[in-house]
Amino acid sequence: MRWAVLLLSLLTSFVWADKPSILWVCVDDMSDWMGCYGDKTVPTPHIDGLAAQGVRFDRVYMPAPVCSATRSALITGTMQTSHGLHHHRTMIKKPLPKGIVTVPELFRAAGYLTFNEAKDDYNFKKSREQMYSPEFVRPKKRVKSHLEGTDLSWLEQLKGKTFFGQIQLKGGKIGGEAGQKYPTESRVDPATVNVPPYYPDDPVVRNGIARHYEQIAQTDEQVGAILAALDAFGLSENTIVFFFTDHGSPLARDKQFLYEGGTKVPLIVRGVGNAGTVRKDLVNGIDISATSLALAGIEMPEWIEGLDLFVEAYQPRKFVVSARDRCGNAIDRIRAVRTEHFRYIRNYLTDRALYEPQYRSGGALFTRLRELRDAGKLGFIQASYFDASQRSEEELYDLRLDPHQINNLAGEPGQAGELARHRLLLEQWEVESGDQGGAPGKQGVPPPGVQEFQGALREPGV
Repeated sequence: MRWAVLLLSLLTSFVWADKPSILWVCVDDMSDWMGCYGDKTVPTPHIDGLAAQGVRFDRVYMPAPVCSATRSALITGTMQTSHGLHHHRTMIKKPLPKGIVTVPELFRAAGYLTFNEAKDDYNFKKSREQMYSPEFVRPKKRVKSHLEGTDLSWLEQLKGKTFFGQIQLKGGKIGGEAGQKYPTESRVDPATVNVPPYYPDDPVVRNGIARHYEQIAQTDEQVGAILAALDAFGLSENTIVFFFTDHGSPLARDKQFLYEGGTKVPLIVRGVGNAGTVRKDLVNGIDISATSLALAGIEMPEWIEGLDLFVEAYQPRKFVVSARDRCGNAIDRIRAVRTEHFRYIRNYLTDRALYEPQYRSGGALFTRLRELRDAGKLGFIQASYFDASQRSEEELYDLRLDPHQINNLAGEPGQAGELARHRLLLEQWEVESGDQGGAPGKQGVPPPGVQEFQGALREPGV
């Protein structure tokens, strides 16, 4: 054990001049309501500038609509459903299956210094000492908002080193958890925002939307500070920057659910590809993991399920699957398939409402929605999310005609072919991937056995 730790220390102190550093700027709970994605409601000059300098991906979908499940997927490069990491905030955490190690461990074995500035939130048992370089000095606090000031002087310790790092931004949690009783004010006038038809046009709803724009504007300022610090410490030239969010906005029908608002996220990569490129191919969030390894020249272990987005022989995905399982005390199982023009959702537990009681229920937005429901002031679609009897086993939406996903086509005779096609895609994926979110005995066939990890990390747990 000691010799392996010493070997890793020596490796991580060596500068690999021919290999790039990789930085993930990962944001909590935030949608792509930014200038470079066509939304000019608030200024996002730093994120827009990053897109102008790099590659912007327009159709990226996370494996889950909630933090811990998505982060567990990204840090392993696998779907969270493949290894039992799918329940949000698993209380009794188990080690990863034998032979599976995390992305930071793969980088450490390749001689990289690794660090995570703040949030982990993984649904498995693994110490930070195994994943991240002990010589890295973590900042005492997360990157702050402009209201509190931003100190990134700790990045100076990366000078002269090749690293894989993660900087975590609060995004949709700036000012407190989503739906708090006293939301922060926004530079956006709530009267001017667009209210999607799945929400009532109500001051509390408008305030929540405006508040998210404020969170995006503050996040943009934080991104600007990070990019400026990279420049100041001479880190920009050899660092590939990935900017993305872990799932969509913290609003009621976005976070934790498998509509577009819950899983569609921004992804910008600077430092590879032609500047200003825009890509429309369907991307799974775990492709970030695979691409990061590939750009570092690290051989891809067979358990990695993501794709290298920049490989010459790249073949775009024909569909992306996202999964939602238990979130806190709200037990559910939902799967979604996103294809070129359609979103298919399968609800396995139709005996419960979509808006089950849970930790978010006491927030301002959910409280107001219940008040409007009790007063009979919600429209049919808006009220249906509280009513288990209105929950369909299958949902199918044509996103070309129905971007808000309110007209379920699953029962339409003219859509029987598309419904069958998407149903088959999901069923095949569940079996082939070994989806562990199913009922006992119905999880599908486990994927092929993984290779024993070879390299500097030869002793389990190092």
